[in-house]
Amino acid sequence: MGSVQLNGSGLVASLSQNHIFSHKTKLSNPESSFLRSKHNASRAKTIRAISTAPASQPPVADEPNDEPPAVDFAFVHSVLLPDGTPDVHWRRACGGQKLRDIMLDSNIELYGPYSKPLSNCAGVGTCATCMVEIVNGKELLNPRTDIEKEKLKRKPKNWRLACQTNVGYPDSTGLVVIQQLPEWKAHEWNIPKNVAIDDPDSSA
Repeated sequence: MGSVQLNGSGLVASLSQNHIFSHKTKLSNPESSFLRSKHNASRAKTIRAISTAPASQPPVADEPNDEPPAVDFAFVHSVLLPDGTPDVHWRRACGGQKLRDIMLDSNIELYGPYSKPLSNCAGVGTCATCMVEIVNGKELLNPRTDIEKEKLKRKPKNWRLACQTNVGYPDSTGLVVIQQLPEWKAHEWNIPKNVAIDDPDSSA
């Protein structure tokens, strides 16, 4: 299993068996930073890339526009692409919505093996099959609900139920990095000691 590294003010990294991948995008910090992911391989080569697919590129930095406020999302799939790199999908959505609705409306896989009818509770918080890992951007989310505290009491503190997670307000902006299907991910996140780890319960 490889590791994905979170660097600085945080963005998604990427990972492959023999590569270090860097991605640059616009952050709330005017000095954009990099996210890097690295597999524990003995020989690593450095490459640069924009994204895994043109349709999933992050917004272009420093271009004026009249678009309404929105939150940027970097969704990292649990399954690697055929070439061994992570499958990262970039989306943008208005705040004030449930994370579950944003993911489903954006065609982002949420339930994995529980996607069939009657395999999940359809967003009422009783089945705990919509788990995600919040890698970065916890400040844009509501604290864990009582349902989450019960359902996820044996899970890491940065795991959330998408059906219980509200993303900001209609005027919110920022970046949220989300690991999809964390129970089945093919990598681990490596967060340096100098980077604060988001604790969803810290503001509860």
